[in-house]
Amino acid sequence: GTYMNQPTGLKNCFPCTNCNTGSGLKIKTSCTSTSDTVCEPLEGFYCMDVKDKGHGAAQRHKHCEPGQYITEYQIGNECCHKCPPGSRVKTDCTEFRSTSCLPCLEGTYMNQPTGLKDCFPCTNCNTDPGLKIKTSCTSTSDTVCEPLEGFYCMDVKDKGCEAAQRHRHCEPGQYISKKGTASTDTECSDCTDGTFSNGTFTSCQPHTQCESVNLQMIRPGTATTDVECGHSSKIPAIVIVVIVVSLLLIADVVVFILIKKRKCLTGKICV
Repeated sequence: GTYMNQPTGLKNCFPCTNCNTGSGLKIKTSCTSTSDTVCEPLEGFYCMDVKDKGHGAAQRHKHCEPGQYITEYQIGNECCHKCPPGSRVKTDCTEFRSTSCLPCLEGTYMNQPTGLKDCFPCTNCNTDPGLKIKTSCTSTSDTVCEPLEGFYCMDVKDKGCEAAQRHRHCEPGQYISKKGTASTDTECSDCTDGTFSNGTFTSCQPHTQCESVNLQMIRPGTATTDVECGHSSKIPAIVIVVIVVSLLLIADVVVFILIKKRKCLTGKICV
């Protein structure tokens, strides 16, 4: 029950250490005449007092309470402190050392205390043709994407957008009753009778009243096109009468001349 591990002038050897199981210790290496007992922690205990190559005192591992996983994570029976946001675990804690951490690599982030050995990859806004970067990725926060102009978000994620779609285009004969935003699609409505739209108007336009501009309607309007106005192609009746009378007079003169020439040719005296 005693030992002496060095040359001595003492009259008594040292008493062998007792690895008391009640103190959380057990024998790792038994005592000999030249070496003391080496103790180690029991399962579920950790060393509090390192002595040479053994342990002088041990304490039961702490049991993580509900809610403690926010700042700690469990490895076996050990509760390890999580690495702070912007970092990741390099090595887990043991009974001898605490958790060691490393910064997140470029292109990755960690936005919460973590027990993971890898940070999360940053979101790439370019994977969706309707998205652009609103806020760039940092070591502690992910990229925030937002819709491009003319698109709206279909899948909201936290404060950003994961997927976007192009705003609806209203058809001819419809007007934009509600303009699209970054979060809502465009809404379209049909034009009523007497109005028209090519699909880009925010309200249907009334058909032009040709009479109000001293013109005549050439082509009626539709839901997609305006009335076509123009000058009248009709000739006034008096003009027609004048033309007809003139033509008749010319015809009489021509007939008279032809008759006169014919008489001359037959030998009659021409006057």
